[in-house]
Amino acid sequence: MSQRVDALTTESGAVVADNQNSQAAGVGGPLLVQDQYLIEKLARFNRERIPERVVHARGAGAFGYFEVTADLSRFTRAHFLGEVGRRTEVFTRFSTVAGSLGSADAVRDPRGFAVKFYTAEGNYDLVGNNTPVFFIKDPLKFPDFIHTQKRDPYTGSQEADNVWDFWGHSPEAIHQVTWLFGDRGIPASYRHMDGFSSHTYQWVNAAGEAFWVKYHFKTDQGIRNLTSEAAAALAGADPDSHQRDLLNAIDGGAAPSWTLKVQIMPVGEAANYRFNPFDLTKVWPRADYPLIEVGRLVLDRNPENVFAEVEQAAFSPANFVPGIGPSPDKMLQGRLFAYADAQRYRVGINHTQLAVNAPRAAVARNHGRDGAMAGNPGGRAKNYEPNSFGGPDESGAPLWAPSEVAGFTGTHAAPAHAEDDDYVQAGNLYRLMDADERGRLVANISGFLAQVSRDDIVDRVVGHFRAADQDYGDRIEAAVKGLRA
Repeated sequence: MSQRVDALTTESGAVVADNQNSQAAGVGGPLLVQDQYLIEKLARFNRERIPERVVHARGAGAFGYFEVTADLSRFTRAHFLGEVGRRTEVFTRFSTVAGSLGSADAVRDPRGFAVKFYTAEGNYDLVGNNTPVFFIKDPLKFPDFIHTQKRDPYTGSQEADNVWDFWGHSPEAIHQVTWLFGDRGIPASYRHMDGFSSHTYQWVNAAGEAFWVKYHFKTDQGIRNLTSEAAAALAGADPDSHQRDLLNAIDGGAAPSWTLKVQIMPVGEAANYRFNPFDLTKVWPRADYPLIEVGRLVLDRNPENVFAEVEQAAFSPANFVPGIGPSPDKMLQGRLFAYADAQRYRVGINHTQLAVNAPRAAVARNHGRDGAMAGNPGGRAKNYEPNSFGGPDESGAPLWAPSEVAGFTGTHAAPAHAEDDDYVQAGNLYRLMDADERGRLVANISGFLAQVSRDDIVDRVVGHFRAADQDYGDRIEAAVKGLRA
């Protein structure tokens, strides 16, 4: 039986049944290694650019410390969070998402906000953004999304057609689009923006009780943003503006800082919460789960060598410590594989031996050997486990609590929750803005959307904005028509 000539296939030629949902262990369950189409897409995507990062290529970073200011040991047994006053060395990298290594800092783009905690129990990487949500909710769509943001294969430039065509076919993106084209879409500097885990993670305490958690880094410098016009002028005058600002602030003794706060949800409340708590396109309203202070992040030391300590810095959300673990968030599940795999390819299989990536408090003891640039190959010690020669062995103590799963394997959409609508939170965000903010938002969106060549793409996108809020959609439609007249 022949297949359709226009059918989407895997690289081996098999027809793809579902390109929107990854395979999971039941509805709402964690993703499956057997989903080789997902693995194929992510692994291939990680290898599309060398040597710079595929995403988050343009960045800056600094060293510092995290200090605990509140006792939250009732929620997590993580050692670095276990005592008020305890300090942990950190390295933080900020970045833009879509641009290349040589792109300008002052552009409209989400900012990466990645923190590596060099804890006494090993490195913990918290990899987030300066927005609490993202454009998509399933990692199967991530390579496609980034392709729309990168250079078109024919024109060699970013194309409005590609960007808005994808968003028009992905209504879950409208919430993040509203963030991106609002005032916070272009921070004045890395120091003047918040950071978010965006994803939901698991905390587990010494008694084995589990909680779901979201992280919020609130800037102590205050929020400052750039208008589109000011950003365009700054990007032309000083493409390195954000990197230079961070460097000069630290060298000048004005160490930037952020107050870390968390939202905590008891595990038992997740199933019946009004929004899917593991959907990366949604937030947890603070009226439901208020912010709880944890500590303070301070950056007070610049890298001595940008390439060695910023470009070779390798983060992975799979780097957990006891008391912290993953959630069934599909995007997080995909990133647990993709980030570490990208670093093995980009920097090398022994990237964890580089100074910026190596654990501080203890020597990593494992059976990894050889490979390019192996600087600590383990000498004559046996490289297998179990063995009878005193080598490292398993602890028997899991880092986090198990999660219950049920149902049939397959490609599943996320489980339905009472208010799981792609538009409600985008509309709420629009209505929170004052009149001037709304005007700038509409102008930012319509200026870009008016560049799209096809009316059907524009109409589809406007329909999404109108579904979020009637006034929102009407104003964008009118503005686009005015620009095209």
